[in-house]
Amino acid sequence: MSFEAALAAVSTSPFDPDALNRLAKEAMGRGEEERALPLLERALEQEPTARLWQWKALLERSLDEHEKALASFAEAVRLDPANANIAHGRARVAMEAGIDAREYYRQARALGPQNGQILVGLAAAMAAAGEGEQAVAELQKGLDGSPMWLEGHEQLAQFLATVGRRDEATASLERAIAQVPGSAPLWETLLNVQLRRGAYETLDEIVERANADGVRSAEFQIYRGIHAAQFDDAAYPAVLFGPAPAQVDAALGRWRIRHLLRIGEPKAAAEFIDRELRRDQSGELWSYASTAWRLTGDPRWEWLEGQAGLVSVTDIGGLLPPVDTLASTLRGLHQAQAEYLDQSVRGGTQTDGPLFSRIDPVIRHLRRAIVTAVGQHIAQLPPPDPGHPTLRQSRDRRIRFSGSWSVRLGSGGRHSNHVHPQGWISSALYVALPPRSAGEAEDSGWLTLGAPDERLGIDLPPWRTVEPMVGRLVLFPSNMWHGTVPFEDGERLTVAFDVAPPR
Repeated sequence: MSFEAALAAVSTSPFDPDALNRLAKEAMGRGEEERALPLLERALEQEPTARLWQWKALLERSLDEHEKALASFAEAVRLDPANANIAHGRARVAMEAGIDAREYYRQARALGPQNGQILVGLAAAMAAAGEGEQAVAELQKGLDGSPMWLEGHEQLAQFLATVGRRDEATASLERAIAQVPGSAPLWETLLNVQLRRGAYETLDEIVERANADGVRSAEFQIYRGIHAAQFDDAAYPAVLFGPAPAQVDAALGRWRIRHLLRIGEPKAAAEFIDRELRRDQSGELWSYASTAWRLTGDPRWEWLEGQAGLVSVTDIGGLLPPVDTLASTLRGLHQAQAEYLDQSVRGGTQTDGPLFSRIDPVIRHLRRAIVTAVGQHIAQLPPPDPGHPTLRQSRDRRIRFSGSWSVRLGSGGRHSNHVHPQGWISSALYVALPPRSAGEAEDSGWLTLGAPDERLGIDLPPWRTVEPMVGRLVLFPSNMWHGTVPFEDGERLTVAFDVAPPR
């Protein structure tokens, strides 16, 4: 059912619970929350049910209106206090809003003790409150009773990384495999965790261990192909380029391109890119296209990244809350002790959860400033182009964020070169910067655009660099390689976010 059909059904039967549920669901999926909310509010005046209050809360959450969502969830909980799903929703919204959600999660867990997502949420709430080690212990306890809980293993690996115990990331999986050695899903999860942490050298050995235990899985060919993409010097290793089932073939597409770029075959990589773009329009593939096209002198690179307006650099200090207040607020959110498993931060920490969902007045002020600046950036983009990954998107929809966070780097800190496959427009906003040390390079700490992942070993410099300045906001396509030059000493505090593709 389309949103318009769901809207028409509610217009005909304004108090039909099933019609209202369908409307709310369609509104969430189509980005039409603001059109659906008045109809739910009208219905609630006549039929104040827990289910409708829950839907109202979810629509408000989707709009980043977490204060309103909390009030709506409170009504839903009051009307149906034994509903674990509603209790979980309130806990999740509270944590995203920046409220201590530990007690809410404990209440939800008492109602749904077997719900693994509630336990993960409780651990996240504990970590947000500075109880990282207790969060690790809570997840480990859950895994002790459920060694086949795959999401729990992956989440525990992430929590271990953020408390500085990265080397233990796969310990729970190894224990589970010792208990259930014939479980292909456990082996696949172990491979995935090692992939996320960049431990490519372990992938072949893990597959061999699984095979020795009699475990077979089509997924294993993907990980063997990834290992070859990183380490095999043959032009077309069979495990990476040989016949494969459709699902495996699709998963290996970008790794074939990575491999060809790594061994110095950009022309062959460009040929594979043209094939892959027929079935894969992800941001990561476009970043490899940029690298291959620059290396081969293909003018499509200029179309992809070089058009004026795709990158903007503006001073938004006048829109922001007082910068010292903003910096102090952000510092208080950095509870992690080390980097996440699979992110670009090197020598620093990143906040957890959607920063712009917090109800702190300073963060709400920050969010309003960002929305204004993003709107101005979108308005000056080059003309629409249905074939371009950035310019094909609609420009008349509400600005939404697929992620928002703060990064705090210490001495020697940097970002490795990376892209954001889930975003449309990415960013860097500078809040606090260290003074330049004597003898430090002029570009120390600068943002770089266009230099590919260092692990590819390609000598291709960035095509643009940007000097950081407090209050400066840089916006650029999410599929564009970006990273930073290390700085020597001090603290660098930034806000970053991804604008979601419009819907």
